[in-house]
Amino acid sequence: MEVIEILREVSKQVYENVKNLAGTDDAAGDFGRGAGGDISRNIDIVAEKTVLDYLKKINFDCVVLGEECGRVELSENPKGYLIMDAIDGSANSVRGIPFFCCSLAFATENKLSSITDAVVTNLSNGDLYWSKGKGAYLNDVKIHVQTKKPVYRIVGVNTSGASPELMKKLQPVFERHNHTRHFGANALEMAFFAQGLIDVFIDLRDKIRVQDIAAGYFLIKEAGGLVLDANQNPLDSDLEYETRISFIAATNQETFDEVMSKIK
Repeated sequence: MEVIEILREVSKQVYENVKNLAGTDDAAGDFGRGAGGDISRNIDIVAEKTVLDYLKKINFDCVVLGEECGRVELSENPKGYLIMDAIDGSANSVRGIPFFCCSLAFATENKLSSITDAVVTNLSNGDLYWSKGKGAYLNDVKIHVQTKKPVYRIVGVNTSGASPELMKKLQPVFERHNHTRHFGANALEMAFFAQGLIDVFIDLRDKIRVQDIAAGYFLIKEAGGLVLDANQNPLDSDLEYETRISFIAATNQETFDEVMSKIK
């Protein structure tokens, strides 16, 4: 079975197991802090267990890097790394806000740039955003970042926990002709970006983890977009839990340069 088929199948299983759980009393609970540092909720645990159980069942030789479970070695001879945020947007899922997803990516080496396959599943409706290279897809339809001048320029900005200094630095981005949004699940917002629904996505907090963005990063690249770091270099990093990332995604270099000129 191809890696992408494994990711697609287990993503569908996660959807089936959590779609009726979100927004209920059973979605919450406090299971301590996961490997990523956030409080683990029951819906997180159910989703991660679904993925791990399936990977063990099919004997998939990999190292899992999970948001809650941490590093789980499923083989002495792994073929690569399964980068997992089984529920991205946990707060939304617990409250029943229909914007949360399952984010899975496979990398052959301990580098973000070595990702070969990715799936982001919209857990509110079951839509699968996926890529195995050579393009990105929503279900069975090929998608691409926005190529036309949009009627409204939509700018995604993750400012959760941002410092006053960063908010001041970002203030010019919030000007009249930019319509800023933050929905609370980076991976799904990045999938929307790959679909052409968002024109710029900014996260300069130096807080985001690889698990939160790995699949979205790959989808945007495969859909024709740019993902650059705060120094305006192609985004890359190791896959370690201590690593924190800042990045800007843009539909093209011209848009990126315009946004960076305002932030400076």
